[in-house]
Amino acid sequence: MTIAFIWAQDANGLIGQDGHLPWHLSDDLKYFKQRTLGQIVLMGRKTFEGMGSRPLPRRDNLVLTRQADYQVSGDNIAVVTSPEAALEYAEARPDQTLFVIGGAGVFMSFADKVDTLYVTRIAGTFTGDTVMPELDFSKFKRTGLRTVENDDPQLTHSFETWERL
Repeated sequence: MTIAFIWAQDANGLIGQDGHLPWHLSDDLKYFKQRTLGQIVLMGRKTFEGMGSRPLPRRDNLVLTRQADYQVSGDNIAVVTSPEAALEYAEARPDQTLFVIGGAGVFMSFADKVDTLYVTRIAGTFTGDTVMPELDFSKFKRTGLRTVENDDPQLTHSFETWERL
């Protein structure tokens, strides 16, 4: 089983505002979709609710919450109440990657287990309330980099892939 993080951040590490992305970058949304289709996406309750409480289509969706009675509805969606339960779910599907997609607390719960990092770095700075937790990039090697210029310099961005050493 492979565990991956996938996120976009601005120049200051900002990843969210009120459960939403603080920018609209269609290129990044396409990248996210291409990477995660057919895989497992794991998100915290607040991230799920920030996405309108709807599962992402054509993916197995896991919502991590401490609320034992939290209910979700829809196809391909389940609630887990611990990181261990999420791992058990993913281990039963060894042909899929477990993509952690947020928020910050969920990322931290898997920081010592993650194998691959997919980060979109946006050149500009935005306003928000959630930053990506510090990761020890010395434990990873960058294996991919693609920079995309944008008419709006704030939205110039790069796609980076990092693999655990």
